[in-house]
Amino acid sequence: MNEDPVIVIKDVNFSYGGLHILENVNIKVKKGEFLSMVGPNGGGKTTLLKIILGLLKPESGEVHILGTLPERSRNRVGYMPQHTLFDPQFPVTVMDVVLMGRLEGRRAGPFSKADKKAVTEVLEEVEMTGFCKRRFSEISGGQRQRVLLSRALVGRPEILLLDEPTASIDLEIEHKLYEILKELNKRMTILIVTHDLGFVSHMVRRVICVNKRVAVHPTGEINGKVIQEMYGKDIRMVLHDRVSGIEEQLHG
Repeated sequence: MNEDPVIVIKDVNFSYGGLHILENVNIKVKKGEFLSMVGPNGGGKTTLLKIILGLLKPESGEVHILGTLPERSRNRVGYMPQHTLFDPQFPVTVMDVVLMGRLEGRRAGPFSKADKKAVTEVLEEVEMTGFCKRRFSEISGGQRQRVLLSRALVGRPEILLLDEPTASIDLEIEHKLYEILKELNKRMTILIVTHDLGFVSHMVRRVICVNKRVAVHPTGEINGKVIQEMYGKDIRMVLHDRVSGIEEQLHG
């Protein structure tokens, strides 16, 4: 693994409407790492991703992505958001959705043959070959997640950010998605926001714990005490094929 950092966040603070969202955040991510980010809802995970993307600017501190400012490196970073709103009546195809990932920095005009070839290649990579002409509204939830992943990949990013990509999909599809990510990690740095450490613990070496402040732990240090301190409530451990995941306790 190359030791050069691709994400450097130093002394970052961010507030919204007078409410402190992130406080004194310091993170350094090496090229080729696969990290997970965990923390309670409202703890600042999505805000931190948007700062890395240059969509939000911190009120203080420094952020460098791939050696430059976030807004200058945005076309080298792929992003899969937690939610994507779309009108199911609008006849957008899988090809149309993935082509949106080629919009960054382009001028007006039709997409090129090279753009469409790139779409075909990434759909093949996520095992969605032959779906180009299908309507996005007609495919399953798991297939939509892979299409949205393709949209994040079609620009051939060096860093891939994913915000809870396995929400609302079943365990079998979730496992397949992580197998795809494991293969992608051979050529890019991956940072994934998740509430379930069970499925990524065998792939990541470090976990970024976010709840206004940030602590970075080796995966082996994550235990019930660490999670309880981060979430601020009782939690229960959930087993997934002999690997522990986490879930907030229903009566917590």
